[in-house]
This record gives sequence, structure tokens and C-alpha cells, in this order.
Amino acid sequence: MNEENCLLAQNLVSKAYISQGSDALARRNKLIKRLLSNRRLPPEGWDDATIEMFIQDCALMDSNNFVDVVGVGEREGRVASNLVAQRHYRLAHGIGRSGDLVAEQPKAAGSSLLAKLSNLLVMDALRVAGMEDLGAATILPMATGMAVTMVLLALRAKRPPTARYVLWPRIDQKTCAKAVATAGFELIAVPMCLEGDLLVTDVAALENEIHTRGADNILCVLTTTSCFAPRGPDDVIAVAKLCAKHGVGHVINHAYGVQARPLNAQVAAAWRRGRVDAVVQSTDKNFMVPVGGAVVAAGQSDPSLVQTVAQMYPGRGALTPPPPQEDNKKLLHDLLTEITPNNSLGSSPASIPIPARAAGGEGAHHGG
Repeated sequence: MNEENCLLAQNLVSKAYISQGSDALARRNKLIKRLLSNRRLPPEGWDDATIEMFIQDCALMDSNNFVDVVGVGEREGRVASNLVAQRHYRLAHGIGRSGDLVAEQPKAAGSSLLAKLSNLLVMDALRVAGMEDLGAATILPMATGMAVTMVLLALRAKRPPTARYVLWPRIDQKTCAKAVATAGFELIAVPMCLEGDLLVTDVAALENEIHTRGADNILCVLTTTSCFAPRGPDDVIAVAKLCAKHGVGHVINHAYGVQARPLNAQVAAAWRRGRVDAVVQSTDKNFMVPVGGAVVAAGQSDPSLVQTVAQMYPGRGALTPPPPQEDNKKLLHDLLTEITPNNSLGSSPASIPIPARAAGGEGAHHGG
């Protein structure tokens, strides 16, 4: 309902009542106007109705939702099930174009706008959390481990062809190791130092590995900030200085570190005082959304790798999060119950036993 339609509505309903409703609509539209103008997080959060109104308006700007229009191309955003379309607010085109996640889509102005705003707002959120001198940030439609893989692949173009090692201050968690292996590089686990009851980064051991293997043969050092005791966060500032000294790449796995302002301050100090090519953080752990996203960020000194990651993404990405897995969990529970004697799994999916390793019961690790 725009202003003109509200005036016409006064011929059907009392002017005073329509004016009240029109004022309420205008207030919501002002919130949207401020968002588009300031491109920052609003000082006060929006109510759900305003959020849904904005998303629905954006969805109606996509060609698959045009009135009396039927597309004839191979990418028309068609969704067979109306229930699925409703769950995704009829946003069906995804984000990106021709392998560039930040490119605009000619047939999806609304989706392109939401994607652009999301990147701007996540940059503002990182600044608010304490990441000063932030140069660039992009949301990837994949979880932390795969995002690390993408960053390593993008970093390859900035390193010599002989670079095949990734130096990794050890952390007992499989995701980092798999991310390196998936990217096709060789992982070199560097033991930590025990100081009191805390495991800390052995910077001297890292430098020794650089000398032994040769700087041109090393892709990067992959450090970790967010972890469980007794392992402490890596000394990303000292490692950043070391990487700048030897011309070696530096990627920070900041999986759930955005929640900790002191860690964000260390990351910011690291890219100011040394070399940091990219910082990867999880969306579900830091922003409490469903699993399936990550944010790649870099400082003002060299934000180029963030753009490279976005431009090397194959195809388009999903705009909406993956569906909840409760149905899959229930199915797994039912199948396990059938093969488990005496129904020892209990009566609910929540009672499915989880191995200590998967539940975080082994060693010190982060939640990538």
C-alpha cells in the first residue's frame, strides 16, 4: 500500500482510520529507507513483520515473481512445490552470476539487493565486534571448513607454483586437516608449546619449518583463534609478523571467535602489524543462524583475497539456509532403533548417543 492507494482507500474506510494505518506503513518504510541509505546495522532491531515485509518486497522484484510473465530461459527460478517456495519467501534465483558470488543477476534484482546488503551488514557487525580497519568481507554459502578450502585455493594464485605446504599449529580437530587435504595441499602439523597449563603457539618452531622447507614451498600458515582449553588461541600477531618477514601467506581460522572482542582485537592488530591474507568465521556460531554459511574477511592493507574467493566460486550460491534436519534426525533414530536390541536408544531423537570425539569430549579443539 503506497500513499496513492491509501488515499483511494479513504473512499472505502474512514479517513482517520486509513491515516493511522498509512502512518504505520510509512514508519516501516522509513526503517527500510534508513537501511538502504546508511548501509549499517540499525541502532534498534526490526520487528519480524518489518523484516518479512522487506524480504517479500525484494522477492517480488525477482523475475520469477513478476505478474503475467513466464520466462523461457534455463534459469527462471521455477519451484514446483508451493510449500517450498513459501518457506524460501519465493527467493529462488540464489546469489551471484557466472561464478562470481557478488555479481548482480539480471533476473533477480531483489535477491541481488539482499546479497549486497547482507555483505555490508556483516562487515558492520564485524566492526562492531571489534575488527577495526576491516577492508572487505563476503558471506559464502558454505560452512567454515569448506570456506577455508576455498581460501587456500584462492591463495594459491598469490604464491609460487612450488608452494604446497600448509603450516598448522596443531589443534585436535578434523575439519582443518580435511580442508587442507581437500584443497590439495600437504599439512604440516607444528606442535604447541606448554606454558604452565596452557598450550601456546611455538613461533620458533614455525620459523624453523619455514627455513627447513623454504618459504617458496609454503602456501601459508593456518592459525586458529577459537578453541577449547587447554589449547590457547594462536598468537596471530607474532605469526603475522613472521609471515610478513618471510613472504608467506597467513590464513586465520576464526570459527567462533567473533563472539570474543579480545580475539577480534588481536585479529585487527595482526593485519595492521603483519600479514593476514584472510580470516574465516562461521555464521551459525557467531550469528545464530542455521549451519551452512561462513564469512571471509580481510584488513584494509590487502583485501584482494576476499574478492578472489568470491570470483572463483563455481556457479551461483544458495541465498536461503538449508532446511532443518529434525526429520532426518528422527529417521536416523527410527532406523537405529530397529537394529538396536531392547530399544536402548531411548524414546526420542535427542537420546541418540554421540561419540565423545564428535561431541567435543576429546582434547582441545575448535568448532569449525
